[in-house]
Amino acid sequence: MSTPKPQTMKPQTAARKLGVLLDATPAEFQANDITRTEFDELQAHPPEWLTELRRNGPHPRQEVARRLNISTSGLARGGVTEPLTTEQIKALLVEMPSWLAAERATHAKVREEEARLKARRSAGSGSASPTA
Repeated sequence: MSTPKPQTMKPQTAARKLGVLLDATPAEFQANDITRTEFDELQAHPPEWLTELRRNGPHPRQEVARRLNISTSGLARGGVTEPLTTEQIKALLVEMPSWLAAERATHAKVREEEARLKARRSAGSGSASPTA
């Protein structure tokens, strides 16, 4: 019997799961599929390039939004279409343009409402009525 082929993922998928921008990764990473074992090793013992990307960027949209404490849609509404570095994100937080302050407030309200609904569902989990 032959050994089973190892499970692999495309570089784009691996980069997304690692929280980094694919275009900023080394060419070797971008060119080859990553096995599950290699991926686990990258997570457990990140090489210097991965540590540096996570620390300083450029960061993918999801990470930029998380660090700014807004949604990815809020990024688009604010006109942020390119990946940002950690330094650029910090500068935005210091500058706090009006669009960013508004998006942070909106995002906070959405999270509060989600938490309220989750608590309500938890409290009423014995109830069969889905209405509010």
